[in-house]
Amino acid sequence: MNPQGERWTTDQVLALAPDEASVTAGGRLAAPGSWSETGARDGAVWGECRGSGKKPYRTVVDVKGPAFRCSCPSRKFPCQHALGLLLFWAGTGAGGHGGEPGAVAAGEPPSWAAEWLAARGEHPGRPPDGATPGGGAPSRAPAAPEAAERRAERRMRRIAAGARELEQRLEDLLHAGLAAAGRAGGASPSAGAGPGGGSWDETAARMVDAQAPGLAARVRELGAISGAGADWPSRLLEECALLHLLDQGFLGIDRLPAPLAATVRSRVGLTTEAAGLLTGPDAATVRDRWLILAQQDGEDGALTTRRIFLRGERTGRMALHLSFGGGHRPLDPALPPGLLLDADLAYYPAARPLRAALGERHAPAVPGPVPPGRGIDAALAAYGDALRDDPWLDAWPVVLTDVTPIPARDGEGWQLADADGESALPLDPRCLRAAAVWQLAAISGGAPLTVFGECGHRGFLPLTVWDPAPVPLAV
Repeated sequence: MNPQGERWTTDQVLALAPDEASVTAGGRLAAPGSWSETGARDGAVWGECRGSGKKPYRTVVDVKGPAFRCSCPSRKFPCQHALGLLLFWAGTGAGGHGGEPGAVAAGEPPSWAAEWLAARGEHPGRPPDGATPGGGAPSRAPAAPEAAERRAERRMRRIAAGARELEQRLEDLLHAGLAAAGRAGGASPSAGAGPGGGSWDETAARMVDAQAPGLAARVRELGAISGAGADWPSRLLEECALLHLLDQGFLGIDRLPAPLAATVRSRVGLTTEAAGLLTGPDAATVRDRWLILAQQDGEDGALTTRRIFLRGERTGRMALHLSFGGGHRPLDPALPPGLLLDADLAYYPAARPLRAALGERHAPAVPGPVPPGRGIDAALAAYGDALRDDPWLDAWPVVLTDVTPIPARDGEGWQLADADGESALPLDPRCLRAAAVWQLAAISGGAPLTVFGECGHRGFLPLTVWDPAPVPLAV
């Protein structure tokens, strides 16, 4: 057996990068002249990278996590040195240069790397230093049950008051006519007329005051729709109807079935602690070998969001692991597409469970197979079934097999066509503005592909394609 463990591909390494700048910087550091004292053994890679100071940066990576440690001051996770080291170990840099496979020799880790690796070994399945299994901050001690219950009741009353106010503003909007909402009068759509004649931003701020961030986000979306595009009135009416449904669902939450009530709570912004899902009295985990289908990092104001999609090998269930980073809180460790992870997941309560918390890992991640998929008709049916349970759902994750990217018949946009040519699914306009559609077309070359993405009312948003190794798409 290779003492260095399974060597990663360049695509697996680059899937960890937090942004394009890190890809470029890491690629430059994948050259042999950047590193000294490198080595690899038992799923760990280490080395010293020459920097601007007198002392080199000491970098070590546990590829079984993966997890990273570097002495540089960067707040990015992983930093450019960790990416450069992994690219050098993989045998190539982002620009096509770097060490040849085997340039990082097998050996024993130096003391500074061995100490960190030993600390990780004392806590299998989670990072050291008290971090949570996903790499986030330690969970806080539970508050007194009585005080927590009083706070929860006060918040429920505030959200209910906000929902009633929003219902009145939506009623005022419909009485005044949707045309009033499109009179932005200048700058941004969100500055235009909102419910009751106030601005959308003002209405969203009222929902924030009511401690209902989910309602606030939907109000801002109304502001973005108003006056934007030729069919904005119909889209605005649809979103107003969904917002009205959410308001009414929360105001009558005691009469809803428990799974639907949980969905409504999450949609208005009430969260469930991941620690309670994994270790609480009602914890119910699902162990499986989970194939990593895609990873997406995005900016949301001061926060960075990481979305990792998984599919159970035995159960066939889809899952979405979310983590948030910002300030001094790093994101959870990245999981590049194509890895197979033997782990426990705990699903958040919902009428159609998807989001899950990552629990104990029972074995190191290993390269996984190409996932089984379905045709376009079956994918649309899956989205329809999920939408029946959660009417506020934008999209549902699916794997499509034997589909070919082709231009749409009207020349506007692209679509994915089944092998028999009987069904086609338009691509989400968001991928048309990025490089994903051209990546798909180039990889396909007119041949059918296996593609993972989200199927929703905007179309299909491709995130990963297998060729035959997984290739993340730029969306």
